[in-house]
Amino acid sequence: MKPRENIEILYDAALSAFAEFGYLKTTMDDVAGRLNMTKGNLYLYVKNKKDLYQKTVAHALSKWQAKVLDAVSRETDARRKFKVMCFKAAEYLAEDPALRQVLVRDPEIFPMFPKKDPFDAINRDSVALIHAILKQGIAENLFRLIDTDRVSEVIFMVYKMFIIRMYIQTDDPRIHDMFEDTVDLIAHGLFEKKTG
Repeated sequence: MKPRENIEILYDAALSAFAEFGYLKTTMDDVAGRLNMTKGNLYLYVKNKKDLYQKTVAHALSKWQAKVLDAVSRETDARRKFKVMCFKAAEYLAEDPALRQVLVRDPEIFPMFPKKDPFDAINRDSVALIHAILKQGIAENLFRLIDTDRVSEVIFMVYKMFIIRMYIQTDDPRIHDMFEDTVDLIAHGLFEKKTG
């Protein structure tokens, strides 16, 4: 691999090493070996192991987000966008075992109540996607009038709770059904609609 040729290959190799060994036990030699390069060449891309880890995880989270954005962008109806966003975002970790294992090893990547979110910019983009879908739904009279800023944060918080329960603390076999019920509850509400 030539310098700066394909950073994605580097991040994929690093992610697999961090998934296998964890942050503390992974060495720069482990990552360099997966790339058939010297450790010295690896330093052309990153400052140190911490920098490599942060860039690798940010890259993996961005890929996750891009997959969801791609699926949402194919929809025009705000209701479909909302459901596609919810389910694609939750399903992604089932398709990416390396990222899932890194999250299991380091749940602080996706903290429920962060004092400082290590990937705040990426998570802000996720909240912005929710916000845009809510705004579209209100503008098209498909969703009721709500505080889109606050509700976007609430939905993202609920989503994070389910990601943690589905993939990090996987002790409840009913969690996927509970996620579907929660999306349905958010989409349709709890109260029966009165007619006439």
